[in-house]
Amino acid sequence: MFDNNKKIFTAPLAGITDKPFRAILRDFAPDVSMVTEMISCHSLVDGHKNCIRNFDNYANEGNIGAQIFGADARLMGEAAKILQDSGAKWIDINMGCPVPKVATRAGAGAFLMRDHKLAGEIIKSCVRAVKIPVSVKTRLGWDETHKDWQELARIAADSGAAFVALHGRTRAQGYSGNAELPTKPELPIPIIANGDIKNINDVEHVQKLGYDGAMIGRAMLGQPWIIGQICGTATKPQNIGNVVLKHLNLIIDYYGAKAFCQVHDFLLSGEKCCCMSGYMLKNTLSDNGAVTRGICEVENGYLTRITETRNVIKTSCGAEADGKALDPESLVSMNMWGFGSSFINEI
Repeated sequence: MFDNNKKIFTAPLAGITDKPFRAILRDFAPDVSMVTEMISCHSLVDGHKNCIRNFDNYANEGNIGAQIFGADARLMGEAAKILQDSGAKWIDINMGCPVPKVATRAGAGAFLMRDHKLAGEIIKSCVRAVKIPVSVKTRLGWDETHKDWQELARIAADSGAAFVALHGRTRAQGYSGNAELPTKPELPIPIIANGDIKNINDVEHVQKLGYDGAMIGRAMLGQPWIIGQICGTATKPQNIGNVVLKHLNLIIDYYGAKAFCQVHDFLLSGEKCCCMSGYMLKNTLSDNGAVTRGICEVENGYLTRITETRNVIKTSCGAEADGKALDPESLVSMNMWGFGSSFINEI
């Protein structure tokens, strides 16, 4: 939850910040405040078994907020209670996702910036349902002519929310262009800055603008140690291969061998060749083609393919790898390092 002594947060990234990735982040920043990837209130309350994150237990995950989305105030309250009972330290309500299936067809996410009455009802429902803090993550507004985030922040405060995270883009912008955070005005609730915050200089910049904290998002992609660098708890690892291999093992433990191999084969198809390990290898080796062929040409059979992938990582991304940071923007377009549930759910 919001704490003046813990002003750095990791952002919720759909399909990225799943349980395996959060464990990697925690290695580099043990005390950072994290937010899960968004969870549908309908899926959670109905206990859909095909969505594994519905059953996550957060008791041992440190200071973590669980993010939910939906447009039904009653169901959102029920979902909040489930997540509280699962060990979440606070509940975060998504009021900023610009994806059409969430923001338009479902009437949730960023759409709530257009329906402040419903937004307030949802916040109140969640606050009443739990004993832990409730926060809101939103954007500047629906589009350039409707930048009314301050009104939504006041509604959040009046409805009992503990803080608001503000992404410096409108819904219409999606993730294009540059985030432009305004100077923080006087508001009755703490505001956490989010959007294009990539390093400690960016954190200091938003602090000068008056924000009460900083939330790091896509800068973590391909370089999860960046959160440790910002928090002052870690440096870039000398051997990236060890990080990749640990992430791979966590993914297999969490999703299972069959799910891993199906997703692995999907991501390596065509020209993408960019599973979590494949992307890392591409950025640390000159002969990525040989590595890709080595991964693709393994025999059928889940355990064989997993073993081969591990061996490729160990051999090619070991001590001889140069350890350079990866290009987050390229990674964003491929949705790679997180390698998470957005692909698993398609299986």
